[in-house]
Amino acid sequence: MSNIYVKFRLHRTKLGILLLFHIIAIVLSLNIFVYFIKHRTSVKNLQNHGILILLTVNFIQLVFDMPNALAFYSRGYIYPSTSSYCTWWSFFGYTIFAMSGYLLATISIQRHFFIFNRHILRTGWKRIFLHYLPFVLCIVYPIVFYLFSIVFYPCDGTQWDFTNNLCGFAPCYLLFNQVLGTFDISMNNYMPVVIDFISNIIIILRVVQQKHHSQRSTAWRQQRHMIIQLLSLSIIYLIAWTPCLSVLAVQMLHDPTFLATIQTDYLFDLIYVIYLFIPWACTGFIPGIVKWMKGLIFRQTLTSQNSILPIQTK
Repeated sequence: MSNIYVKFRLHRTKLGILLLFHIIAIVLSLNIFVYFIKHRTSVKNLQNHGILILLTVNFIQLVFDMPNALAFYSRGYIYPSTSSYCTWWSFFGYTIFAMSGYLLATISIQRHFFIFNRHILRTGWKRIFLHYLPFVLCIVYPIVFYLFSIVFYPCDGTQWDFTNNLCGFAPCYLLFNQVLGTFDISMNNYMPVVIDFISNIIIILRVVQQKHHSQRSTAWRQQRHMIIQLLSLSIIYLIAWTPCLSVLAVQMLHDPTFLATIQTDYLFDLIYVIYLFIPWACTGFIPGIVKWMKGLIFRQTLTSQNSILPIQTK
C-alpha cells in the first residue's frame, strides 16, 4: 500500500470525524448564545463572563479557522498555495490557540474568587483589575505578539509546507529565532497548561479540606456546577495539549526529530478537540441550559405535530 494512498485515507478519515463534530459544535454554540440572549440575568452574572468570552473565541475558531483545516483534508494540499495565505492562517490559528489557553487559565484562577473569596470582587476597582482586565489581556496580548512574530517578521516565505495542515506549522520565528521560539512555546503553550493544572489541583484540595473540617463542603454544595464545568474544560484542554507538548519538550531538549511524523499526522490534530468539545462541556454544566433546550425541542415537536392536518376521507 503506497504512502500516498495511506495519506489519502488518513485525510478522509480526519475530514469525516472533524466535519461531524464541527457541525454539532456550531449548533451547540448557537444554542448557548440564544440561551444567554433570552436570559439576560445570566449574562450579568460575573462567573459566566469568562465562559461567554471563551465560547465566543471558540466560535470564531469554528467558523473562520476550522474550515481551512477541513478544506485541506478534503483536497490533500493547501489552497491557495501562497506565502501570504499561510502567514495569515498561521497568525489566526496561533492567536486563537493562545487566546483559548490564557482564557481557560484565567477562568481557573478566577474560580477561586467565586468559590472561596467572592467578596473580593464586590469592590469596583478590584473587579476591574482582577476580573475584567485579565480578559482584555487574554485577547489583546496574543494578537499583538503574533502580529509582530508572524505577520511582520522578516521572512522570504519559502519555509511553508503546502502538503501539511496549517502549512506545516512553520512560521519563520520558530525555525530561525531560537530565543523568540522558546519564549513563545514556554509562555504561550506551556504556561497556560501549567497554570490551569495547578489551579484545578488547588481547588480540589481546598474543597476536600473544607469537607474534612466541616463534614460537608459548602463550596462543593453551592458551586457544584461551576467546579465540574471547570474540571471538564480543563480535562479537554489537557487531553488535547499534553501529548503534543510532551513530544515538543523532548524535541527541544534532546532530539528535534523525535516522533515528528506522529506529531504532524496525529498530535497536532488533537488541538481541535478543544474547540469541538468546549460547547459540550458548557452545555452540560451551565445551570438551566439543558432544561431550556429540552423545552425548546419539546415545543418544536408539539408545534410540528399540531400543524399536521388530519386526512379527510370521503
